[in-house]
Amino acid sequence: MSLSGALSSAISALSAQSQSLSMISDNIANSDTTGYKTTSAMFEDLVTASSTSSSYASGGVTVSGRANISQQGLLAATSNATDVAIQGSGFFAVSDAQTNGNTYYTRNGAFSIDTSGYLVNNGYYLEGWRTDADGNVTGEASSASLKPIDTQVASTSGSATTTTTIAANLPADAATGATYTSSMTAYDSLGTANSIQITWTKTDANTWSASFGNPTLSSDSATTTGTTTGSVSLSFNSDGSLASTNPSPPTIAVSGWTDGASDSTIALNLGTVGKTDGLTQYASGSSSPSINVTSISSDGLAYGKLSSIAVGKNGLVNATYSNGQTIAIYKIAVATFKDPNGLSANSYGMYSATSDSGNPSLQGSGDNGAGTIYGSELESSTTDTSSQFSSMISAQQAYSAASQVITTVNKMYDTLISAMR
Repeated sequence: MSLSGALSSAISALSAQSQSLSMISDNIANSDTTGYKTTSAMFEDLVTASSTSSSYASGGVTVSGRANISQQGLLAATSNATDVAIQGSGFFAVSDAQTNGNTYYTRNGAFSIDTSGYLVNNGYYLEGWRTDADGNVTGEASSASLKPIDTQVASTSGSATTTTTIAANLPADAATGATYTSSMTAYDSLGTANSIQITWTKTDANTWSASFGNPTLSSDSATTTGTTTGSVSLSFNSDGSLASTNPSPPTIAVSGWTDGASDSTIALNLGTVGKTDGLTQYASGSSSPSINVTSISSDGLAYGKLSSIAVGKNGLVNATYSNGQTIAIYKIAVATFKDPNGLSANSYGMYSATSDSGNPSLQGSGDNGAGTIYGSELESSTTDTSSQFSSMISAQQAYSAASQVITTVNKMYDTLISAMR
């Protein structure tokens, strides 16, 4: 049994070292693969029950691969705004189809925009939650609400004016009944720029009224685009500061936009009562008093087309438009597992959940122990080529030594057979 046991043990060593070399080869081959996690050869000895203090029966060796999936790779900056990486625990959730696909998990964040506008990597669709423009997830952040990230979900941009801030001086030395005009910009909900004329009329000492004309196209003042309702009565203190407005707070409304936009309500910020941070009433010091407008500014944005997509540090997918507006459209999910090393590996750096890994827990970037997402960065392979070369030399030496055992056993068998002859 000793010779046959030695032969069996040596053969098991050849098999084990061959598998170890395969793992080393894979690790070296993927030393530049984004998000690659190395596999380590774990050797275990085999013993037989027939070994005693006076005799020995060799068992051999077996090997298994241990996936180092939870090992963190270095993050490297890239020039691609849709590249993403995770610092810490967790994986990107991806799907192999736009609808009703199977879910996989990966650390390979080399995503790009395909012809349909989706963020993809080797045919897998990056998944996230839909957000409002401020980055708040709309609805519940759960696996059921995850969907492939479609960068064309809001391909155009435009927002209605909701607030106009006016800072101006109305001449205290103007005659009662005197009128002055200025204009304000108002964007409708479709992003069309319009102009609304404001008529300031002095109604009595320290009192004025502001009336608002119907909106016209900013590009063509002859084209009326809606109907404005609302006016404001103003009174001033003897020190020139704003005393009151009626209504308070002052607002106007625009209805019947000719381009089909929804009706608008615009709040007028005319300054703080008792202060001079908005409208004031001081003497002009001129024989021909006039209004002095410091500033009139309105929020809202003109129509714009999608110009670029980028991922922010907090995992938000941001869309930037030709009008200068940048809004969040999706939030990337981070999937964490109780035992990430128990995941089942697939090609292209994809992993599947198993009973060993447990079910995924979906979090936002940096939430509840999940790693932080960084845009324009990729996670490097965890392969250390110098340590892999060292392991390869050890495997080669062990393999050669095991083969020498087989050669020696063969010669001993020859000796035994020759003796029998």
